[in-house]
Amino acid sequence: MNINQITSQIIGSAIEVHRILGPGLLESAYEECLVSELKKSGLKIERQKPVPVIYKDIRLKCGYRMDILVEDTIVVELKSVDQLVSIHDAQILSYLKFSNKKVGLLINFNVTLLKNGIRRFIL
Repeated sequence: MNINQITSQIIGSAIEVHRILGPGLLESAYEECLVSELKKSGLKIERQKPVPVIYKDIRLKCGYRMDILVEDTIVVELKSVDQLVSIHDAQILSYLKFSNKKVGLLINFNVTLLKNGIRRFIL
């Protein structure tokens, strides 16, 4: 599968989770359900994958973790907030940078229509 097919599968799975659960739950509930959907679709996923921060030649172990890494290619960061703001964008862009990945999806489940809560990032 190419990147567009994988992101389409992720978005479709997220829409299915949102269709059943709706908005208003904690991020952890959406993560658990999305992981289940992605596994059912046959995608390789890693959950709560550590992201080391590199400062010059120093590798910092700060405890940062991306929510889901799909097919060792796409970073998926989940939120359940009233509104996505610039700090959420900065977070996923940092995860992409420090993990050397090129594509990320930021998904906010706390919206009426999930398509309004999805942002795609490409480095």
